[in-house]
Amino acid sequence: MTRSPSVPYVAPFVVFMGFLALHSVLPMPELVDQSVRVIALTATLFWIARPVIDLRVRYVAASLGIGILVFVIWVGPDFLAPNYRHHWLFENSLTGAARGTLSTVGRGDPLVLALRAFRAVVIVPIVEELFWRAWLMRWIISPNFQEIPLGAYSPVSFWAVAVLFASEHGSYWDVGLVTGIIYNWWMIRSKSLGDLILAHAVTNACLSFYVIAAGKWEYWL
Repeated sequence: MTRSPSVPYVAPFVVFMGFLALHSVLPMPELVDQSVRVIALTATLFWIARPVIDLRVRYVAASLGIGILVFVIWVGPDFLAPNYRHHWLFENSLTGAARGTLSTVGRGDPLVLALRAFRAVVIVPIVEELFWRAWLMRWIISPNFQEIPLGAYSPVSFWAVAVLFASEHGSYWDVGLVTGIIYNWWMIRSKSLGDLILAHAVTNACLSFYVIAAGKWEYWL
């Protein structure tokens, strides 16, 4: 049976979301949980998604700058209005609340933190950019998405991906929406999966450092 061309783009994201759902119903020891997630996602990327992963970067400085800008957008509200995240728009039954998933013990375990940061910085950018901007932005334009070049623009695909990307980030949907808009715009401008992965990785690297250094565990949902 012929495999759908969507599989390499979608499968890693399905595994990623599956672990998020599994965690809520079948919690595991944190070191085991983080290890299994890293191994399973790495294996999926290597064995299924590798043929479509393109890490070539065309605009290094711009991608680095965009990654840092998005990080500032994520943490900026903390400094401008520290309590606004508790407003009902961001803390409700639909979006959940900004509470970290690591326990006090996990926060003090260097190996747990290393695995969690590795997943955020190396794995998640590849998984999410393959799904959101390399696949879904094109698939919405045409199910024959392989005929659509990376960075092709249509208003429906642009805004649908931005809104869905925001919804993935729960109580951080507001900054998630702005992030989705910026990343979508950068895909349209750069037409480069590698540049999107780099920008996303820089954002997550800055955020991971901030989480650990400042104890802002709520950013690691």
